[in-house]
Amino acid sequence: MDLVSRCYAEIRHHSSSVGRNILHLSFKTKYCHNIFNFPEVQKQCEKIFQEVCRKHRWILREIGFDQDHVHITIDAGTDGPKDVAKALKGTSGKKILIEFPHIKKTYFWGSGFWSPAIYFDSLGERTITDMDAYARNQGLPRNLKPKLGQLHLDDFAS
Repeated sequence: MDLVSRCYAEIRHHSSSVGRNILHLSFKTKYCHNIFNFPEVQKQCEKIFQEVCRKHRWILREIGFDQDHVHITIDAGTDGPKDVAKALKGTSGKKILIEFPHIKKTYFWGSGFWSPAIYFDSLGERTITDMDAYARNQGLPRNLKPKLGQLHLDDFAS
């Protein structure tokens, strides 16, 4: 995505509506297992998220993984956070556990991949670039993360 697209989220025209719906979502793995320490799992999860976004005509702006969770910023069109989370988590969880049966057996004991909880926030124009950067820099040591003025997720929720 080019710099202009990152800085500004364009108003999108839909069949019967016009608007901007940029969401910041975060999903945690069930039991807080550090599954994203496996690069192949992280890569597959990102690929699945991109496929789901194409199918739903959502724009995946940024994605960032830490050991046991993922942050994304997404232009969700007219869909709400619950529907977006259900599509992304449901599809990715099922496909990842099928593709990596050893992970299912070792870490998830026959249960789902994702924790049922989600974090979501809708983003105003002033925070979109900050949240894109926050998602993009997941997993970096704190001393290597760019200074955004907000260093913790809690700062965005206050």
